[in-house]
Amino acid sequence: MKNNNTTWLTWPLSALNEYQWEQLCDRCGLCCIHKIENQNGDIFLTDVACKYLDIQTVSCRCYHKRAHNQTLCRVLTPDNIEKNLVWLPETCAYRLRFENKPLPLWHPLLSNDPNSQRKAGIDIRDKVISENFITGADWEEHIVDNII
Repeated sequence: MKNNNTTWLTWPLSALNEYQWEQLCDRCGLCCIHKIENQNGDIFLTDVACKYLDIQTVSCRCYHKRAHNQTLCRVLTPDNIEKNLVWLPETCAYRLRFENKPLPLWHPLLSNDPNSQRKAGIDIRDKVISENFITGADWEEHIVDNII
């Protein structure tokens, strides 16, 4: 990963091209963890990952068809990020940039290391179970306070 020009990191999200938008993702996998929302609108984190997430590589097996294949998947865009903030982790680069906060030094764009999020303990590898191994009815038994 080359870190030649990251001046665009300070640009408004709406000014980013598709490549820059995708580069913001640190590949932690936290957005691919299922959440449970109760009747009061409270959101609870589980240790259950989307069935399309490769837990070992923390990458989506059907990235370009993810919203079609997984109805729970939300494809983030500059236009819909504000309404999706509630479920994004506080470490998420999209969230940080929306809130005009700097990216953490471990972010791969700043560290120039594609594994820096893992080294910083900010990924879900070895911390979750695939939804392939449990039923939706059992998700409440998998509520956790934190994954990272």
